[in-house]
Amino acid sequence: MESPNDRELEGLKDWTPVEKTIFSRRSTRAFKKKPLPDFMLRRILEAGRFAPSAGNSQPWRFAVVKSPEILAEMEKDAIKMTKIMMFFLDYTRSRFRNIFLKPLIKLIIRLMHNELHPVPYGLMNAIAEGRAPVFHDAPALILLFEDCRGVSSPPMDTGICGQNMVLAAHSMGAATCWIGLIKLLMFDPKWKKFFKVKYPYRLNVCIAVGWPKVDSDGPVEREVQLVEWYDGGMADGPRIERQGE
Repeated sequence: MESPNDRELEGLKDWTPVEKTIFSRRSTRAFKKKPLPDFMLRRILEAGRFAPSAGNSQPWRFAVVKSPEILAEMEKDAIKMTKIMMFFLDYTRSRFRNIFLKPLIKLIIRLMHNELHPVPYGLMNAIAEGRAPVFHDAPALILLFEDCRGVSSPPMDTGICGQNMVLAAHSMGAATCWIGLIKLLMFDPKWKKFFKVKYPYRLNVCIAVGWPKVDSDGPVEREVQLVEWYDGGMADGPRIERQGE
């Protein structure tokens, strides 16, 4: 006789709606000018508000930027700040820089290996040269302010919060893109004052959100992960399973 648990497992042979949202969602860097209605933005924010956090400390606060004037000013100043940074970081600009400044700049890059990884470094170079935008002309930005007083790891909790938002947005047909380069504006006192960014808050990431101008969704290649399964005794080594094949 079939047990209730057997029937539940039978139903899991197909992907659930949540899994389908996770597998199909991709970042979008081309948005329509028409913004999402406010009720959708509130639902996206609500998904973030209900994210789990260590000790339920909820180490975040949100802001929504929809004003074309403010968005244009943010883009202009982020580009300006990028040009300033690349002026100092690009040691290939002259023979003098390559000889005398290259060791110092390489040391700075090594010390800031996350922020100046080849991927963001290349993007900043493209932005400074006018070949790429910062905020992708999105009609709205959701700013995620991290409260550093949170329990354990506030950056992780803020990331979980944002992931709730992008998945909720995708489930409603909207498009999103994580943008870490908003931290460039935090080097400008003007924007720290404008967004009231002071202790205990930090602004390191935002989410561009709007209607997709192009279809970016669908599966993309992912690395196969070698997962260790510890399902034996203490004397047994793990068995290795290739996840993704």
